[in-house]
Amino acid sequence: MTLHHVSSCRTVCHLRGEPAYPQLWKDGDIIVGGVFSFHSSWEVRQLTYSITPPPLKCISLNFRDFQHAQTMLFAIEEINNSSTLLPGVSLGYKIYDTCGSVAVGVQAAMALANGHDKTSVEGPCTKQAEVQAIIGDTTSSACMAITKSIGPFKLPLISHYATCECLSDKIKYPSFLRTIASDYFQSRALAELVRHFGWTWVGALRTDDDYGNSGMATFTKVAEQMGICLEYSLPFFRTYTEDKVLRIIEQIKSSTSRVIVGFLAHWDLEVLLHKFVEHNITGFQWVGTEAWISDSVIASMDKHHILQGAVGLAIPKTQVTGLKEFILNIKPLKSSGSAIFNELWEALFQCKYFNDSTFTTECSGKEELSQVQNLFTDMSLMPIFSNVYKGVYAVAHALHDLLGCTDKCETKKQPDPSTFLKHLKKVHFKTKDGEDVYFDENGDPVAKYDIINWQPSKKQHYEFATVGLYDASFVGTDRLAVNMTSILWAKNSTQVPVSVCSESCPPGTRKAVQKGKPICCYDCIPCTEGEISNTSDSVTCLRCHEDFWSNLQKDGCVNKETEYLSYEEIMGILLTTISIVGAFTTMLIAVIFFRYKNTPIVKANNSELSFLLLFSLMLCFLCSLTFIGRPTEWSCMLRHTAFGITFVLCISCVLGKTIVVLMAFKATLPGSNVMKWFGPPQQRLSVLGFTLIQVLICILWLTISPPFPFKNLNYVKEKIILECNVGSSVGFWAVLGYIGLLAILCFFLAFLARKLPDNFNEAKFITFSMLIFCAVWITFIPAYVSSPGKFTVAVEIFAILASTYGLLFCIFIPKCYIILLKPYKNSKKHMMGKVPS
Repeated sequence: MTLHHVSSCRTVCHLRGEPAYPQLWKDGDIIVGGVFSFHSSWEVRQLTYSITPPPLKCISLNFRDFQHAQTMLFAIEEINNSSTLLPGVSLGYKIYDTCGSVAVGVQAAMALANGHDKTSVEGPCTKQAEVQAIIGDTTSSACMAITKSIGPFKLPLISHYATCECLSDKIKYPSFLRTIASDYFQSRALAELVRHFGWTWVGALRTDDDYGNSGMATFTKVAEQMGICLEYSLPFFRTYTEDKVLRIIEQIKSSTSRVIVGFLAHWDLEVLLHKFVEHNITGFQWVGTEAWISDSVIASMDKHHILQGAVGLAIPKTQVTGLKEFILNIKPLKSSGSAIFNELWEALFQCKYFNDSTFTTECSGKEELSQVQNLFTDMSLMPIFSNVYKGVYAVAHALHDLLGCTDKCETKKQPDPSTFLKHLKKVHFKTKDGEDVYFDENGDPVAKYDIINWQPSKKQHYEFATVGLYDASFVGTDRLAVNMTSILWAKNSTQVPVSVCSESCPPGTRKAVQKGKPICCYDCIPCTEGEISNTSDSVTCLRCHEDFWSNLQKDGCVNKETEYLSYEEIMGILLTTISIVGAFTTMLIAVIFFRYKNTPIVKANNSELSFLLLFSLMLCFLCSLTFIGRPTEWSCMLRHTAFGITFVLCISCVLGKTIVVLMAFKATLPGSNVMKWFGPPQQRLSVLGFTLIQVLICILWLTISPPFPFKNLNYVKEKIILECNVGSSVGFWAVLGYIGLLAILCFFLAFLARKLPDNFNEAKFITFSMLIFCAVWITFIPAYVSSPGKFTVAVEIFAILASTYGLLFCIFIPKCYIILLKPYKNSKKHMMGKVPS
């Protein structure tokens, strides 16, 4: 042992100021140590003129730790009577009373480690460890101090009730093991339990020591990850001043959360219960840890139903066959430690040995424990007793392996502490009642908890009803199983209490954290157009796919409404009707012209070009129909090319007629033979040539980048506008530009011929028709660019129909008027202007 260890030992030796003697003891080949708090508190004796610290006087007998000590004795007795476990080797024990003091606990552990019961200033306290392992202590703080002191000796300390997560640190506490699960698991299990019940806004109380602070720190961390907020987290210790306690009371009274998570030691909760009764704090839903949730003493104290409906985690129920009968038979304790036995007997039966007072019954020694009912006879903490039992058996199984025991152990010599500790960490066995026992790499057992609910009972004040199970060996949500219907909540309610800072946000909204408040306090903001949230309490809204849009409730995406100019809607029907009427009118005019093809007015207006013009006008009317209906790949290519070619054919015919007019009057000049250069063959060739140029432009357009159907998702976000993308803008504007160029040329030539003499001249009608044509298409460009959705197509159809009707009416209606209504003007003389008007 190093000098540092010797110094530490000397310091501990003087902590109490008087020798440390075992309260219960028995010799054996190998000794197992124990440290239990047979008394829960102490008082300091007053000594006059003493240079040593005054000794402690232990008071307030603790029945629970007597039960723990008896469980240890029961396990050792079973092992000594066993023919299969440690045959031929007897186990003894030395059990010390820590008196509820951490310092005394360290002194007792050092006495077990080095065999010095008596302390002195002189000499080092170093010799071979007298015990093989130590069972105890109950509290985490005591275990931390003890294991730090005996850790350098590699002497194992096996606790049955110390749950602080910090003790799993094998660097700081290399020789510590336990048979109760770590708060690492309990804190997570509590957080999962709170989340399971839908509580996101809770308060918390914790014991202000290593157990409470460490456990609550882990709970807070896990709770935050699960979206649970703590309105307050307050420390409490039973020695707090009245002012501190009042501040805690006021904080709880002013809180809005209705759930309190109590990470408290049972004696701290006892003090708090009295304070809660004084200030009438009731109606809260409590969530408890294994430290108090199944404690019958706490339950019996709750006369004002402060903890009614509490739920929490408890060590799973278990039984140790024969243990109850052993504990209730206390007389064998007399041989193990008469002084402590007498004190226990007096406390159990409220009597006194050698009593001089007339007010107290004298103990006869024949009292029967079956006649009394108190904490000592209460077996509700049997799972904790089982933890002590398993700790002793773990030591026995490790010894069994190390001592080479089969039919008989090869040696009775106490093993080296380091070697024994390694074997102890690897033990794996089943108890006689079938419970599996082993330690993980941190010296902890597998975490399993019963979910306990405090329910009113006729026989007792409360009944601890098991309503669920938590098993950390499972994965994810399978770890926790709760029977919700069997739970009775605070205020004797069957409905799960609500404890939230803000009400749940319904689907269609998202949570927006309120400024300066925890994340559980939020406002519910409706999702914007095109976004949804299909779950409650959504943090973000999800944008719908580009082909979908949010419904009115903003909780689902629906197909966007598709918009295009269809035959079913009024505008489509109207434009279709106008187009068909135009085509029918053109056919009617063609029939009239064919009927009167031999009349002067038809002959004089170049009947061949007139019929070709009527044919092209009818195609112009019909090509507008390709713009109506759902766009497809073929309809997109057809509508623009058909429109471009038919209009060029139409304008080419008009241009031919205009040139014929000009050439006809040029031919009347003396010596002019210009008509031979622009006769019918040349006219046909010119129309064909002009049209072929447009055909070539369209072929290039369709080859390089043709029009295609396109979903316009940007113009109107809640709709899909189905339209034809022109593909190559150059191709589109080249087709329109060529039509415009021919129209301007035709207008210019017709304008020049407008004042030529005689009724034969139709240039003025062509001029007016071209004026209408150009006006329509010049107006079309800005209207086309600025029109939304299907109206873009409607504008284009309107431009086609308006310009086509303009050509039809301006060029052919005047002639039909003469043919049908003024037939006397349909004569050669009238046409030549030889008849007075």
